[in-house]
Amino acid sequence: MTKFDAAELNQNTALVVEAEHCDVDLMLFDLVTGGHHGSYIRHLVEHWDQHKHSGTLNIVVSPSFLEAYTDIVRIADESIAKIHIVAISEDESASLQPSTNKLRRLGRVFREWQLLCRYAELLQVSHCLIMYIDTCWLPIALGMKAPCSFSGIYFRPTLHYEKFNHYVPSKNEWVQRGREKFILTRALKHPQLQTLFSLDPFSVEYITQFIEQVQSQARVVHLPDPIQAYPRSNTDVEVLRKQLAIDPNRKVFLLFGALTSRKGIDQLLAAIKLLPMELCQQLCLVLLGEGDETQLRAKVADVCQSQPAQIIEQYQFASDQEVQAYFNLTDVVLAPYQKHVGMSGILLWAAAAQKPVLSSNYGLMGELVHQYDLGLAIDASLPEEIMQGLSQCLLNSEETSGNPTQMQAFADSNSVERFTHIIYRNTCDLQRG
Repeated sequence: MTKFDAAELNQNTALVVEAEHCDVDLMLFDLVTGGHHGSYIRHLVEHWDQHKHSGTLNIVVSPSFLEAYTDIVRIADESIAKIHIVAISEDESASLQPSTNKLRRLGRVFREWQLLCRYAELLQVSHCLIMYIDTCWLPIALGMKAPCSFSGIYFRPTLHYEKFNHYVPSKNEWVQRGREKFILTRALKHPQLQTLFSLDPFSVEYITQFIEQVQSQARVVHLPDPIQAYPRSNTDVEVLRKQLAIDPNRKVFLLFGALTSRKGIDQLLAAIKLLPMELCQQLCLVLLGEGDETQLRAKVADVCQSQPAQIIEQYQFASDQEVQAYFNLTDVVLAPYQKHVGMSGILLWAAAAQKPVLSSNYGLMGELVHQYDLGLAIDASLPEEIMQGLSQCLLNSEETSGNPTQMQAFADSNSVERFTHIIYRNTCDLQRG
């Protein structure tokens, strides 16, 4: 895969023209609360409200959504446009609880599909957008019918990973790719599947090949992962620096999100223990997010016993505006994810703030860092590799700084406006046509 320059990136991501008006009855189906899901629904609801479409936007969610996103519920309630947020029942939600039992997990997949069909029929919608179609592939592949046509957002395609730099698949990954290919090939034949939105821009040409092979009527479209940028405030940055009591002359490294083993926090802390002492004296690590606070504090205390690094622990939820202030404050954004599949909003936050990343080189994340010159990508499974990356960042190595022009182009191509326009253009317009 060749490297993009900023001019080519801007040309390839020119803003699509929005549908003039959406007069169909559309259903968004998303039973996941948190992460990308809440923000995606917020953007789509705000767009529907602002443009006052004459159709009806129905959003089917889990009961926990109503408590977690009171602001979205308020917008829907106060809008003069027709926006209905419908929560499934507590009993229905309880039937979808995660399980380690394979048969129960399989049953959950079909129960979720049954709920999708039940509410699509109950609400009499023209089209359903499945906000996380990865969970519905099996019923679709089996040809199970829905009360209306449907589209879906594909979060985790991996068919094309073998084309990426540094990708050496394990035996389990080979099996997973074979399973994905088999199911996707069958799912694309479903006569009611209209548009497949892929968050991975590199997957589109590969999925297109499958569409052509099976002579499917479906389409695949790259969907931006939206980033909401807020005006930068140097005052907010200085206030935050004082609040956190960051030592002068230290370079700030930020690890943000769910602070779990999947995000590589164990490998990161092990890497800091390997850093030369004189470099640790230049390092300030900010941990921002939610996790097992007791375990995290014990691990951090263990590092600080042997190393003079400053580690600031902020185990809390942060709003988007607060998160942006942290990204503006930091010097390097850390993303040492452990074999993460799919897109990561961390890369977008960093690009929007014009900050380089120290990222895993695995899968889509590694390819995006490489293609758009976002910073340094390393084998994040090895503390020694992370330590070398931290050292390069602290020593201001040129290859760790990234390309500001490419960063901005990458952030711009994933705007909220592009996200909402592409969704509605490929759902409402096609229903009218």
